[in-house]
Amino acid sequence: MADSKASIPTELGTEKIGKLLKQYALPAIIAQTAASLYNMVDSIFIGQGVGPLAISGLAVTFPLMNLSTAFGTLVGAGAATMLSVLLGQRNYKAANKVLGNVVSLNIIIGLVFMALALIFIDPILYFFGASANTLPYAKEYMRIILYGNIITHLYFGLNAAMRSSGHPKKAMTLTIFTVVFNTILDPIFIFVFDMGIAGAAWATVLAQTVAMIVVMKHFSNRNSAFHFEKGIFKLDIRVAKDSLAIGMGPFLMNAAACLVTLFINQQLRDYSGDLGIGAFGICNRFIFMFIMICMGLNQGMQPIAGYNYGARQYSRVREVFWMTAKLAMVVTTICFAIGMFIPRLAAGIFTHDETLLAMSVDGLRILTLGFPIVGFQMIGTNFFQSLGMVKKSVILSLSRQILFLLPLLYVLPFWHGANGVWMSFPISDVLSALLTAILLRRLFRKFNMLKDGDEPSVLGSQL
Repeated sequence: MADSKASIPTELGTEKIGKLLKQYALPAIIAQTAASLYNMVDSIFIGQGVGPLAISGLAVTFPLMNLSTAFGTLVGAGAATMLSVLLGQRNYKAANKVLGNVVSLNIIIGLVFMALALIFIDPILYFFGASANTLPYAKEYMRIILYGNIITHLYFGLNAAMRSSGHPKKAMTLTIFTVVFNTILDPIFIFVFDMGIAGAAWATVLAQTVAMIVVMKHFSNRNSAFHFEKGIFKLDIRVAKDSLAIGMGPFLMNAAACLVTLFINQQLRDYSGDLGIGAFGICNRFIFMFIMICMGLNQGMQPIAGYNYGARQYSRVREVFWMTAKLAMVVTTICFAIGMFIPRLAAGIFTHDETLLAMSVDGLRILTLGFPIVGFQMIGTNFFQSLGMVKKSVILSLSRQILFLLPLLYVLPFWHGANGVWMSFPISDVLSALLTAILLRRLFRKFNMLKDGDEPSVLGSQL
């Protein structure tokens, strides 16, 4: 492992935080922005090339895709955090074992999810808000995406491991490649080959397949910090348990997003029909771009915070949090400004149907009301995960969507109809940000009791 140790990014514990955050977050931001464009591209070409009902059919698939993503992050996010902390502890043998379990767990979970979802595809999509008009579009798209489910899980899981092992630019380049390749294939499959919504799905699967082959080749190189070797693919129950426990926060957040989107679709179908679901799909795709930028900041913060926590450099842990939180709030405030002042320009990218466009504009204005503080809440949640503080991360992951948003989605439409669905979001944003602030205040009071190098027992839950 001598070569691997030589390439370990030990500057995480010595370089200036601002420089490190730029080095790690910028590639992740570009990658996550590219990933959000990846989703937007499908929606734009489907909306412009197939029609408004196809947009609604695509929106119906969001809960199932969120659930698939949840299982992928259950493995990938947990493994990435473990790798970062193990780097700080110089435990390279354990880190390599984590890498092997990323592959094993993703294959097992990906196969089970694909099989169950394909068997029950019709009732699942109806449950998620499909109607007789939108089911054919949703089913045609989702079946193809599910065929490539294992590929998706492996690619995203190994891409996260690549980023955490000191290759953020390479991870970013791969993500950008998938977007560019998908963007090239989409119009060819949809317009030239006249494949409709199925063309968008095949473009997605093929782009991710090529990217997965590249990332697998990267980890086959013995000069990498971590690489595939004999014996690491055997499922290690202890490693799997720790990885899944740490990844439980983002898993529950994505699973909650699935549940919430399901309920949103059902409420909008009842109060404003299929086009209401399509309007939410458009707003969701637009907002998702800014959420993904914040996720990129999270991914940049995660190895820095995890490494320095493992190395007991608490002053650096505090510094990286506050720097990241401020940047995230700038990003979400920009989203707020666009939603307030030029929502028609944003929504018009996806559709020219006047009814769908008008509904999307109204929804976007309401959805983004509380967005300036969403960045703070996202960074706070991920900060606890980065330190391995699972319980707090899980609480914050669930607070916005389950504790606050779901009850509001049920109650407000009784008085305000479809607008009540939209109004639930800014209210839950404010409440969850307040809860995040309370838990962070308690954590930093404990941090202030520690000097760099002290045992972190005062902090409670940890790796």
